[in-house]
Amino acid sequence: MTVPVSLPAGFEWGFATAAYQIEGAVDEGGRGKSIWDKFCHLQPTRTKGANGDVACDHYHRYEEDFDLLSTYGAQAYRFSIAWSRIIPLGGRNDPVNESGIAFYNRLIDSLLARGITPWITLYHWDLPQELHDRYGGWLNVTESQLDFERYAMVCYERFGDRVKNWITFNEPWIVSIFGYATGGNAPGRSSTNEQCTEGNTATEPWIVGKALIMSHARAVALYNKLFRPSHHGRIGISLNGDYYEPWDSHDERDKAAAERRMEFHIGWFANPIFLAQDYPPCMREQLGERLPKFSPSDFALLREAEVDFYGMNYYTSQFSRHREQPALETDFIGNVDELQENCEGISVGEKSGVHWLRSSPDLFRKHLTRVYNLYGKPIYITENGCPCPGEDRMRCKEAVNDTYRVNYFKDHLDAVAKAICFDGTVVKGYFAWSLLDNLEWSDGYEVRFGVTYVDYDTLKRTPKKSAMLLKQILNERIQVDV
Repeated sequence: MTVPVSLPAGFEWGFATAAYQIEGAVDEGGRGKSIWDKFCHLQPTRTKGANGDVACDHYHRYEEDFDLLSTYGAQAYRFSIAWSRIIPLGGRNDPVNESGIAFYNRLIDSLLARGITPWITLYHWDLPQELHDRYGGWLNVTESQLDFERYAMVCYERFGDRVKNWITFNEPWIVSIFGYATGGNAPGRSSTNEQCTEGNTATEPWIVGKALIMSHARAVALYNKLFRPSHHGRIGISLNGDYYEPWDSHDERDKAAAERRMEFHIGWFANPIFLAQDYPPCMREQLGERLPKFSPSDFALLREAEVDFYGMNYYTSQFSRHREQPALETDFIGNVDELQENCEGISVGEKSGVHWLRSSPDLFRKHLTRVYNLYGKPIYITENGCPCPGEDRMRCKEAVNDTYRVNYFKDHLDAVAKAICFDGTVVKGYFAWSLLDNLEWSDGYEVRFGVTYVDYDTLKRTPKKSAMLLKQILNERIQVDV
């Protein structure tokens, strides 16, 4: 019998959520509209008829949800703040909403009363709609970073006495590409998507990317200068990214394609943020003048914005195959083909309940080690999870027996332990996605990532097997600090 590889003493774990996906109460407590409020109500629908008006009604049921966290044994909970609950109009000269402040104070205090450590994400995709209407939102690099800096300051001032773990942005790649290249997410801008009436896929995502990088830098530099000395917290960012293997492991062009795809996915943000360097050379070579430049003052700010950790959101891996033809102007992945089987027909992993995700724990280990070796920061896995095959068609009684998810968690935590023990990778914590079944953005309520089954008619919560077993899985692995 093989003995599981251990995780280090002090390894932190819990569950993660995002505001728009669970809160609901979109017109209560002085909250302003976000770009997702507008996007979810477009006709024809872009979200399979779903919206976040009620979602999981976490706004009214957070005590019940935090009782679940306690039952599940969670040490920590990662959640996001809705910018438009704090500053309904979003701007640096717009009024702060005290009702929104009070709501998040209640959440923080309720978690601390249970002995659960709060981790706050400042931005999980829900830009105040007013800022998009006022000046184009993230398309205005100067204005957006100044407004985000002020929003961050309000959060640090009002919550930082109790919150010691901050994440500036969740998945800026998704914000830039799905929001401004494919148009599949809010605000739905694209020149290649027939449903979109505005946008330029060739230029806009790269502008948005720079706006997010510099907004992150401003928020971190502000924290380091004004709040770290007294609050003694830590701050980072959560980047998504798959790991890519060459489609043909014997073809040097496919090996280069795999690395190039990861540079377009991760290096785009990680090189400036973690190394205070320019974008990867392959991006400059392909995109030319469409990729915004960093000024000397930009680099100075990036150097000031030293972060404490790398937040990693990982779900799956893929194969990458080179293309013979030149890149299209609208290409955003490095002129490669993304495939789930290699040239021998071998799958990257076992199929899940959503087409893009296959369980690939061995490649997760490679991914962790690659990122750590490149960027040198301790890693917190801020999202990892899956829907089970066929779960979208299951009733509660069947869905709670989520063996696929249990095995996914076991296998991926085993990969984490091996990366730490055998590869020297520093991984400090793990957040399972997600605490609740919820609004899965453009997939509506059909895809279920939660460890808790939510009946969307009654909003009743029912723990799945994975929720109860994750504590056991981790307790068997985490070393006791003697």
